[in-house]
Amino acid sequence: MKNVSFLDLRAINLRYLKQLTTAFERVLKSGRYILGEEVNIFEKEFANYCCVKYCIGVGNGLDALTLIFLAYKELGLMKDNDEVIVPANTYIATILAITRSGLKPVLVEPDIRTYNIDPGEIEAKINSRTRAILAVHLYGQPAQMSVINRIGKKFGLKVIEDAAQAHGALFNGKKCGGLGDAAGFSFYPSKNLGALGDAGAVTTNNQKLAECILSLRNYGCCSKYINIYKGLNSRLDEVQASLLRVNLKHLDQDNKARSSIADYLLRNIKNSSIVLPYVLKNVVPVWHLFVVRAKNRDKLQSFLKKNGIETLIHYPVAPHQQKAYREWKGCSFPITENIHKHALSLPISPVMSLESAVRIAKVTNRFC
Repeated sequence: MKNVSFLDLRAINLRYLKQLTTAFERVLKSGRYILGEEVNIFEKEFANYCCVKYCIGVGNGLDALTLIFLAYKELGLMKDNDEVIVPANTYIATILAITRSGLKPVLVEPDIRTYNIDPGEIEAKINSRTRAILAVHLYGQPAQMSVINRIGKKFGLKVIEDAAQAHGALFNGKKCGGLGDAAGFSFYPSKNLGALGDAGAVTTNNQKLAECILSLRNYGCCSKYINIYKGLNSRLDEVQASLLRVNLKHLDQDNKARSSIADYLLRNIKNSSIVLPYVLKNVVPVWHLFVVRAKNRDKLQSFLKKNGIETLIHYPVAPHQQKAYREWKGCSFPITENIHKHALSLPISPVMSLESAVRIAKVTNRFC
């Protein structure tokens, strides 16, 4: 029997080979490879998809979040060593964006059910130096943005979304990317909306913020060779923009395919030693990852591998336990540590067959 791979990017992209090839050839023949028409059109299309006024294409997801913070600093709304509240169990890139910008991350435990930041834990971490809450829509399920926004409004804080895993996800009927003051997206190839290389974007309804980020991404230029900020070189290139335009047309269809697989696994994995994903009623996740928990996670992963099912761990080491953040050595975040110790991602993708989903459920149910 054929093995079940975790994610077959080749199969995902070959579905649209002709369209992707046409897009690449269009860029090649244009002779314009940086900040041309493809980027301009994609920005408008993705802004429209997220129901926001502005989209700024950038080099990657880390830069997207970093540029948001740098822009707030340039606009005088944040300064060095101001604090940003962030979930303790996120991927390290979320936290890197804060520290790269000269700001201080303040870690908050997640809700063990959803893996997203626990809104009930946020207020206790707010002080006179707090300037923002960075909510992460982890694994493709939106954070509880209505509560987070209320807290933000109460204390005068910016609310920023890390939407790197949540392209098309819905909270109370509204798409991620337009649920706070600004959002950062990654279009890394494995994302629900993936490029064929690194790429990212910022979405916002704030004109001043958008204009500042437009300048910052391009060396801080306001016009050619005229620099008003100490900016970066972080531009979404024309080739990736053209390919993203193709994949954006199929995003909703692909998210539905992922949801069908997730629904099957949720209904048919019936193993008391495994904790399945929990979905809140007011959200529609896009199932970037299908993450389960098991006390004997490593044994489960080994069992699935022996039965031809590839899995991954997102993520094996919590940010506060990484050597990169030695200043947190000795800190304890029990819920976060529980998740990182016991979480296992099962295969899910828009090209996975029902047969593969059936096999995953049957094999997982045999585990003991």
